[in-house]
Amino acid sequence: MEVETSTRLFGGKRALRDRVVAEAADLGAQKVAWASTSLAAHALARCNIENGFKRPLPALLDALPMGCLSAVRPHETTLAQTGCRTLGDVRRLPRAGLSRRFDKQLLLALDQAYGHAPEAHHWQVLPDDFKARLELPFRVEHAPALLQGARRLLLQMCGWLAARHAGTTAFTLCWWHDAMRHRDAGDSGQMTVRTAAPSRDVEHLCRLLAEHLAKVTLLAPVGDLELSADEVHDQAACNGSLLPDAVEDGESLDLVLERMAARQGPETVKRCVTKEDHRQEWMAHWQPSAEPLPRKAKPSTELPQPTWVLRVPLKLAVRNHRPVYQGELQLLAGPQCVEGGWWDRDEAAGTGRNVVRDYWLAESQHAGLLWIFQAKTDDTVCWFLHGVFG
Repeated sequence: MEVETSTRLFGGKRALRDRVVAEAADLGAQKVAWASTSLAAHALARCNIENGFKRPLPALLDALPMGCLSAVRPHETTLAQTGCRTLGDVRRLPRAGLSRRFDKQLLLALDQAYGHAPEAHHWQVLPDDFKARLELPFRVEHAPALLQGARRLLLQMCGWLAARHAGTTAFTLCWWHDAMRHRDAGDSGQMTVRTAAPSRDVEHLCRLLAEHLAKVTLLAPVGDLELSADEVHDQAACNGSLLPDAVEDGESLDLVLERMAARQGPETVKRCVTKEDHRQEWMAHWQPSAEPLPRKAKPSTELPQPTWVLRVPLKLAVRNHRPVYQGELQLLAGPQCVEGGWWDRDEAAGTGRNVVRDYWLAESQHAGLLWIFQAKTDDTVCWFLHGVFG
């Protein structure tokens, strides 16, 4: 990895080194080494030398065996016959002779490793879809124990999501049974975990997966795991603040609801969400908290919307052709015509939900700002109170 331009962002070279060493093992890295060139770092890692800055780079590389550079390995036998044992021995040979007897990659690799020639790196190209498989070091007989291996796959998936500036709302963990299994157990099993909002938080996804695995019984010992991201959505990173905002302790409400739903069942925990509808009573509905949130409803009204809405509109008295609620009401703004709903039926009541109303913003001397409408019922026009402003 090229990290020179990222050291300040991560708090300095030592802090960045400590973080890479701490997290690289979970991603499958076996050795970590640092040097001023990538080929030198690669050669040092193969020789179990981590710090490439404790001595001058030429002195460190000269003492390494020839096989630590991939470009030298094909010629290792020939070079050994000339008395070479280390990279320093190869580097001291006449360049003209090396150029004639060996391919140009050998000299280029030496120059790049020692910093005498620039290195050209290619950007890592991510696959369009994420699917990763892991062979477990031992056979697992209880589903909760699968989390240890699944965490490594989740780390890889969240890294893939972060690079794509995305989050997932559904991922599937598949496990493959050991060959020495009962014939009725089948080859594999799987489970899909869903979240209400796109997420790439490793800790949250691990806790959510743990809740689901706690309710699974394995039919046979498991030897391999496979993780795939099923539903991927764009997820922009949070904007930082120039002000030192206080850090809130604890989990967010969304994370708590998802954990409760995973533990108690998806139908037991519900949340109120808004939807696209210009009729106030049906702008919101209740859905299981684990389901993805619908697209945020766009405001479809010109008048301000009330803080509280009555479950059933209250019919108002009329005095001198003016509606009355704790005194005569003064109409401030309106009307706003709301008409529609012929397509919507209340199956329980067996009736439609079509409405034809003219909404007004009104003021009461004692009750404050009110949200009222005028509607036609039984060949007469009546006024109703529908909402109250805070």
